[in-house]
Amino acid sequence: MRRQLALMAGATTSMVVIAFVIPLGLAVQTIASNEALNDAEVEARSLAPAIATVRDPQTLAALVQSASATSSGRLSVFLPDGQVLGATASADANVTLARAGRAFTTVTPDGAEVFVPVVISGSGTAVVEVVVPESRLHRGVSMAWAILAATGLGLILLAVFVADRIARGVVVPTSALADAAQRVAQGELQARVVPDGPPEVVEVGRAFNLLVGRIGELLAGEREAAADLSHRLRTPLTALRLNVDRMPADSTTERLAAEVNAVENAVSDVIHELRRHSREGIRSTTDLVAVARERLAFWAALAGQQDRPCTIEIGPGTEMVALARDDAATLVDVLLNNVFAHTPDRTPFKVAIDQVAEDQVRLVVEDQGPGFPAAMTARGESGTGSTGLGLDIARRVADAVGGSLTTSTSPEGGARVEVVMKTV
Repeated sequence: MRRQLALMAGATTSMVVIAFVIPLGLAVQTIASNEALNDAEVEARSLAPAIATVRDPQTLAALVQSASATSSGRLSVFLPDGQVLGATASADANVTLARAGRAFTTVTPDGAEVFVPVVISGSGTAVVEVVVPESRLHRGVSMAWAILAATGLGLILLAVFVADRIARGVVVPTSALADAAQRVAQGELQARVVPDGPPEVVEVGRAFNLLVGRIGELLAGEREAAADLSHRLRTPLTALRLNVDRMPADSTTERLAAEVNAVENAVSDVIHELRRHSREGIRSTTDLVAVARERLAFWAALAGQQDRPCTIEIGPGTEMVALARDDAATLVDVLLNNVFAHTPDRTPFKVAIDQVAEDQVRLVVEDQGPGFPAAMTARGESGTGSTGLGLDIARRVADAVGGSLTTSTSPEGGARVEVVMKTV
């Protein structure tokens, strides 16, 4: 937007400058030409009284020679007897026309010629000719054009600079606000903006800070309420476990004890998750490469038991993503479990991590099994006899950090799952 406003200001100013500079330059050229011709005519007419009154040829020649030395062009005087004083020239049709008593100016390829008739009593009519060269007609025009061009360019640059400053006052605060909004969308609820710019943008910045603060308060209250509820559940669960322990030992008692253990484990997981959020905050970062290597080492034992060849294409570097370590491990486990659960033993699979863009990393898990059905369905309808929850969990983990999950067919005809996430 900032660049567009600057370009728009430059284009608009250029049109205005062109509309004024070109006519002004042409006017300067016309004024310079008229000034040169006017000077030539004044010089010719100032010499006329001397030509009409001085009878001494030598004196008249000296006067003409003196006037020719300071003339704006080549000055010649055609006397009635055919003698030419001043610059050497030959009488032509224009001189003949001027002898009839008419003063005029003609334009030639080399400049202009000014003719002024002078009536000499008792002798006839003399003609004063001043030939003004082209350079004299346009003297100063080039400099004037250069000044006008420099002024126009300066005005354009000034307009672009001013537009850029004005746009910067709007674009920079707006960009900061957009950046903060993206950080909040990624879970960084501590993100705030410094209200700046026009009053409307300042007001939006203040409202944004209030909104994010309120979201943080609501999430904190929700976590506290969930943690309190989880702790309250421990008392009845403890009583229930004691009652189960007092019951006679049989299959029913064992089943009840297992179910009580499952509920206790679920409550413990909830409390652990809430504490983790309180300890790490909403936004956490994890090295996806390290987590993937760790989980592959865990699954390697099962892969060895099932004779599954595993190809690992993971570089030695780090790829930090905005995920908690547990969430990243869950993502990798879900994708690997999908391979082990839905492909026969001895089915090869591959895990790869690479960078697809400057701020994006891709995790790929593919196998050489039967692949996905032709119409991959949604949660709970995988089409392969499973619940479809695994990929849905992985998709939600990717979505939480602005990523995406796509399924396709591997080059060997098996299943291919690709998760793209933003790096931090």
